[in-house]
Amino acid sequence: MIPVKAKSSRDDRQMLVFMLMIAAYLVIALAMPLYAILSKSFQNKDGVFVGLTNYVEYFSTPALTYSIQNSLTVSVITTFFSVSIAFTLAYGLTRSCMRFKSAFKVIALVPILVPSLLPGIALIYLFGKQGMIKWLLFGHDIYGPIGIVISEIFFTLPHALIIIMTALSIADARLYEAAESLNAGKLKTFFTVTLPGARYGLISAAFVVFTLTITDFGAPKVIGGGYNVLATDIYKQVIGQQNFEMGAVVSLILLLPAALAFFVDRLMQRKQVALLSARAVAYEPKPSKLFDWLMFGWASIVSIFILTILLTCQYAAVIKFFPYNLSFSTKNYQFDLMDGGGWDSFFNSLQLAGWTAVIGTAIVFLGAYMVEKGRGFTAGRSVFQFLAMLPMAVPGMVLGLAFIFFFNSPNNPLNFLYHTMAILVISTIVHFYTVAHLTAITALKQMDPEFESVGASLKSPFYKTFSKVTLPVCLPAILDISIYLFVNAMTTVSAVVFLYGPHTSLASVAVLNMDDAGDIAPAAAMGMMIFYTNATVRIIHGILSRGVLKKTQAWRTRS
Repeated sequence: MIPVKAKSSRDDRQMLVFMLMIAAYLVIALAMPLYAILSKSFQNKDGVFVGLTNYVEYFSTPALTYSIQNSLTVSVITTFFSVSIAFTLAYGLTRSCMRFKSAFKVIALVPILVPSLLPGIALIYLFGKQGMIKWLLFGHDIYGPIGIVISEIFFTLPHALIIIMTALSIADARLYEAAESLNAGKLKTFFTVTLPGARYGLISAAFVVFTLTITDFGAPKVIGGGYNVLATDIYKQVIGQQNFEMGAVVSLILLLPAALAFFVDRLMQRKQVALLSARAVAYEPKPSKLFDWLMFGWASIVSIFILTILLTCQYAAVIKFFPYNLSFSTKNYQFDLMDGGGWDSFFNSLQLAGWTAVIGTAIVFLGAYMVEKGRGFTAGRSVFQFLAMLPMAVPGMVLGLAFIFFFNSPNNPLNFLYHTMAILVISTIVHFYTVAHLTAITALKQMDPEFESVGASLKSPFYKTFSKVTLPVCLPAILDISIYLFVNAMTTVSAVVFLYGPHTSLASVAVLNMDDAGDIAPAAAMGMMIFYTNATVRIIHGILSRGVLKKTQAWRTRS
């Protein structure tokens, strides 16, 4: 008979091997490319070390340094408005008895399904030089900070809403009852109970919105005009001027505020304490005619804003030649006749999203399992956790450029991956690794560690416990991770704009290329194809998940 201790030791070694393999993937696909971009920033065009010369040149060029100020300006403004709008909407969805809550929530989450370039295209049709309602800007130009901020609000709103709704949903009704018994007015209750309870959610939402805005490339590229930001500067330096050294410098400058925002957010979250005890009573909002109608009105305004952007793009996609020929046509969907990649780019995106969802989900969940359920190797697991959290702090543009410097090096044995679908899959998984990892960790934390102990005492190998117990219990989280990776692979631009090849152009990049070529209506059509795909996959995912979860999660409903 094999002793339990020996069996556990063998399982631990097997788990260590798996963890080292995934850690090696993160090192090769993240740490080493970042080192490559850091090295490039200290070299000249001939690869000779020149110290801080490139940085001195950057900061002595006013046109470039203005981009820092511009990026910070639009990011701060967007953060204020996006978080304010999201908080008011989330407050209405969780604290009022207004009608059609589910519909409003679904509409508010729609922007997740479209690339960040799409709102910029819609704003051109609405407020551009020949826009349908350009008079609403009272003479101001949509090209520049105004257009960027509106586009970024559309793009970041659902991310802020999800975080804030989660924070507001964790409310103990007893606190509100106590405030009412002390004759505290609604305003005082709001500032003494509601806001303190949601403050960490608000802070987290603010940092997420700030990071998404300052690192976004799509909206500033389409609607920014001559208003340069750091993300577009990287693109211009690399694609426009072939100045890879200066592109590396700008990338590292962009990395600083994004990384700072991420690490401050993580620090603030560590200070958060549990607000919901085992004795807590779920909060149930009470009907209030005036308040319910006010929240309904606000939710309607937000929904109209989102649907207007989406419907404008749909309108642009089926009009022959705006504004001169408004007859309906499908010619804008003839992508093979446009400069951008044709229908092949759309099918390439489907392939990328599929591989990213399958391979990425497996890598992410296995990595999270090793961190959360592994025994021993404390230092190693801590290093792995740090590597898993690092991608969130790295902007997509920085990651893409880092991949160029690392994988395109003639001395790199992995050079054969450059301009292939494989490198697009690798970069996309890395780019969106952190959120998926946190989702898996959260699901695994809900499982009692005794499952593994019982499995070990029964001399069952860890992989059997993993397949028979862990996977079925965590299936809802696994399905969420897969759809998260699929949707983001379809919409991402920044992480892949430098990496695609002649035969691996993607739909999101095709939107960018068609917009550059002046084919704005076909760009809108391709953007809507991405939306149709993501929406369809979401619906199919929901239907299939319901059937699968009914079988694997029946234990959750047993009395």
